[in-house]
Amino acid sequence: MKLKDEEIVNLLTAPQTVEKGLRAMMDAYQSRLYWHIRRLIVDHDGAQDVLQDAFIKAYQNIHQFKSDSKLYTWLYRIATNEALQALNKMNRMKKTDEDAEYHMQNLVADNAGQDAEEIQVFLQKAIQTLPEKQKLVFNMRYYDDLPYEEISKILDMSVGTCKTNYHYAKDKVESYIKDNYSQEF
Repeated sequence: MKLKDEEIVNLLTAPQTVEKGLRAMMDAYQSRLYWHIRRLIVDHDGAQDVLQDAFIKAYQNIHQFKSDSKLYTWLYRIATNEALQALNKMNRMKKTDEDAEYHMQNLVADNAGQDAEEIQVFLQKAIQTLPEKQKLVFNMRYYDDLPYEEISKILDMSVGTCKTNYHYAKDKVESYIKDNYSQEF
């Protein structure tokens, strides 16, 4: 039985039901948040770590949750911030563009002969070329099918800015695919 957001928050804030509340929150949002994070982090293990950090941060700060937004909007914002922190940490560790390119080539090689997976890897490669804000908006809109209003709340930017970032990102991804797809496959 899936609990409503209000019920999950109530469980999390009552000392005797915290564990049940954590399980309910994870059951309700783990998959969606994982895939949101995974599209930003790319690496499965890294995405799992960020997801765990996001749930810990949500638990630690549940008292700051305001019921004027949906719980998943609040969780997406936390997950997004945790993913961005992880990406910044990776950048500080001097992850070079060549390393990322090498990793993507290995992913493509590992998935050779699996057309749908090859296409997904290629799409991820295209998305990774986007500036950070465009990448975030594109992933939330394209994969998570979030309305611009929700994306606006999660990223703390205007709806118009979200729409603009999405359309620029979509155009860049389409361009990348047109320019590079035949060379890759």
